[in-house]
Amino acid sequence: MKTAAELKFGESATIYEIDKSHPSSRRILEVGFTPGQEIVLLNISIFNDPIAFSVRGTVIAIRKNEANCIRIL
Repeated sequence: MKTAAELKFGESATIYEIDKSHPSSRRILEVGFTPGQEIVLLNISIFNDPIAFSVRGTVIAIRKNEANCIRIL
């Protein structure tokens, strides 16, 4: 299954699930990355970490390894 870290610049997707075994899964859920929400990849830093997403009308930057726990459709 594809993860949020694999999105291309400007691409959007719907969150399918959050990998609960990842150490940052709780934090990811708390900042608004919940199943059913649409996300858009807005910006990628020079070294590909962190990456910024639009979620619920807010821009949130997370590390690439954290984005790997967000499974998308």
